[in-house]
Amino acid sequence: MTNFTTIEASVRARAGKGAARATRREGLVPAVIYGAKQEASLIALDPRVVLRELVKTGWRSRLYEITADGAPVRALMREVQLHPVTDRPIHVDFQRLAPGEQIKVAVQVVFTGEDTSVGIKRGGVLNVVRHTIEVSVDPDHIPGSFTVDLTALDINDNVRWSDITGTENVSPVITDRDFVIATVAAPTVIAEPEPAAAAAPAAAPARGTKAPGKPAAKPANKK
Repeated sequence: MTNFTTIEASVRARAGKGAARATRREGLVPAVIYGAKQEASLIALDPRVVLRELVKTGWRSRLYEITADGAPVRALMREVQLHPVTDRPIHVDFQRLAPGEQIKVAVQVVFTGEDTSVGIKRGGVLNVVRHTIEVSVDPDHIPGSFTVDLTALDINDNVRWSDITGTENVSPVITDRDFVIATVAAPTVIAEPEPAAAAAPAAAPARGTKAPGKPAAKPANKK
């Protein structure tokens, strides 16, 4: 059974920038629900509810049931605009879900077994190529996440789309290749600098030249 997160909202009467500013002055976040060949619904949300969802992982693929003056609407949270200074939410876009209609969502990839991975224990480094995977799926079968077990991966091994389980009801947006999700790369070896070569011994002075630090020999007096 598909799980939905319930959100309570209120209805906004008017659209436009002025109406959105008025909603914010009331301490609420203006939002809109669009899609499924229906007229857009204007709503307002408690900012604490929006922030609560943003701190959770995978909010872009989480299913919501929004109640605002009538029957609940099932939707995906597509975009959240944040204030450039305070990072407070100032607008939210939801996409209405229609039963049987294929939609595109980005599903988070969760990695397990990093502590027991064969390659990582040998010094390999996990290189995550994709933290999320965009798939096409029916709203009733959106996965909360994809799990990748790294336990059996050795150095230079990788995980591809075909290695993931739980993908029976979804299709990847990338269809022209079995794309890589993560690899265990070989450790990077930093070469240590070679020690400086020992100084060559000083050459012996040539014959007849003055040795450094010693006075030259006086010539013998001829009688």
